Amino acid sequence: MGIQSLVVFLIVGAIAGWLAGLLVKGYGFGLVGNIVVGIVGALIAGWLFPTLGFSIGSGVFAAIVHSTIGAVILLVLLRLVKQG
Repeated sequence: MGIQSLVVFLIVGAIAGWLAGLLVKGYGFGLVGNIVVGIVGALIAGWLFPTLGFSIGSGVFAAIVHSTIGAVILLVLLRLVKQG
């Protein structure tokens, strides 16, 4: 993985984590936390979407949408665990 790919990877993770934090009220993790949430969200969506036969497409915008959906799933699950 080149340095440019790593930078894009981190930027997509940060944007996805930030968007997920906006969509799931009450969660703000800062820059590093948003990156982690976005990356974990991308892993969740990367596993879940092919299992369900769902595909968003390719490109940076699709990666942001993909990661954001996964991050929202992650934050909702964390909220459910925290309440229970």
